[in-house]
Amino acid sequence: MRLLIFFSLLTSLASFGQQRPNIIYIMSDDHDADAISAYNKKLIHTPNIDRIAKEGVLFTRAFVANSICGPVRATLLTGQHSHKNGMKDNRTRFDSSKITMPKLLQQSGYQTAIVGKWHLQSYPTGFDYWKILPGQGLYFEPRMISMPGDTTTYHGYATDVITDEAIHWLDNRDKNKPFLLHIHHKAPHRYFLPPLKYIEQYHNKTFPEPPTLYLDTAGHGTAWHLQTMSILHNMKLCSDLKVDPAYLLDIPGLKPDSIDIVYYHSIFNRIPEPDRSRIKEIYAERGKLLQELRPTGKELLKYKYQWYLQDYLACVASVDENTGRVLDYMDKNNLTNNTLVIYTGDQGMYLGENGWFDKRWMYDVSMQAPLLMRWPGHIKPNSTNTNMVQTIDYAPTFLGAAGIPVPAWMQGMNLVPTLTGKEKIIPRHNLYYHFYEYKADHTVLQHLGVRGERYKLIYFYTVNEWELYDLKMDPAEQKNLIRSAIHQKIARQMKAELLKLRETYDDHEAAGELH
Repeated sequence: MRLLIFFSLLTSLASFGQQRPNIIYIMSDDHDADAISAYNKKLIHTPNIDRIAKEGVLFTRAFVANSICGPVRATLLTGQHSHKNGMKDNRTRFDSSKITMPKLLQQSGYQTAIVGKWHLQSYPTGFDYWKILPGQGLYFEPRMISMPGDTTTYHGYATDVITDEAIHWLDNRDKNKPFLLHIHHKAPHRYFLPPLKYIEQYHNKTFPEPPTLYLDTAGHGTAWHLQTMSILHNMKLCSDLKVDPAYLLDIPGLKPDSIDIVYYHSIFNRIPEPDRSRIKEIYAERGKLLQELRPTGKELLKYKYQWYLQDYLACVASVDENTGRVLDYMDKNNLTNNTLVIYTGDQGMYLGENGWFDKRWMYDVSMQAPLLMRWPGHIKPNSTNTNMVQTIDYAPTFLGAAGIPVPAWMQGMNLVPTLTGKEKIIPRHNLYYHFYEYKADHTVLQHLGVRGERYKLIYFYTVNEWELYDLKMDPAEQKNLIRSAIHQKIARQMKAELLKLRETYDDHEAAGELH
């Protein structure tokens, strides 16, 4: 009798294991929502990423809480804001002994794996299998660190290699267990370098300019004057835009420094022949144009912006192609119907707005991230979700989808009820943000703030400067209303909400007193 009960229990557990969804989480690096055609059809066509939205849901208001690579990844693992998970900037080492979402899934019988960019300094834990890029990784002939720490160079382009390794793991997993698979792409992170076939497609394309590309920032605050993320002044012609330094050495104002020249050669030396020669031939067009026209000011910015978008979007095209490879694999291997698929970027990215590139700011361009999910039978196809969600919600959602209780110490919300239509409006109307990293890349001042349904309040606390924006009337966040007489009541309300969120999330570091 006891033996019969034991086998009955095993059968029930096995059945439950089959019902629990697999989870595939695909995250690219610095992929702005505007560079996905499901969000914006003006820049690029991304049919494979769009497919996830067509067969699932598109989130129109998904945000991060600290717009920089490492901290977003730590938040994904922990469901906690940066001050709680300990990863405030890219130079911190993530404490791998922490309890994390993959560990909880692992303990509940899930196989767990991660392939691609990790960027948390310590080695992954909570994963049965991992193969990660060292640091930012390389676009061509990438090196990858495998369990338990061996480094190998792989032939090919990073986005293809990462997808190859992820599919290889899927082929060799235990087919009797549900799984969690993270696929983390390097692309389209700086220094933007696409594979040849997409350079061929994109190098002659012309893209619409954002209305604020040539913005005069004179009327803005201290943070805007200190930043070093200007396409015109800070984007390097050699390393960022692949102009051979030989074309620039005799042009005053465009002559590259020695570091930029070294980067240029190190980047191209990794590209195998014959692709290297053809890529150099294409990029020589930029050098010849600079030699002939010697543009300055707005004319130079016009060219640099187009070259930036050409390379950035060509990297995105490769990500889209490889996302399609994963979706096709799922179809062919009977995984589609019982798998929750998530596509996102680790944050937004400036694509010329304010004349900038990069991220970091609390402004919506960098705070907002793309988020698309598909889960057949649970998520209504071709649906849109307008709730304000945040990266802290991902870990609780994965646990909720797997039927695992969400720990009280996680600060995010389980989105399964809103994914399945049981809850249309989530009980949250304000988001918290805190950026810590300064005097590193792009010199963006530390700041924290609150984003509401209509208004956003930002406090640059090291210089004691406040900014208030009306997101309905000023979605580009150009007019600071903090001194507007008719907005003082709103400012007080938003400050009170910021204090409330600091208390709720127990964040009392660095910012001092708010007044």
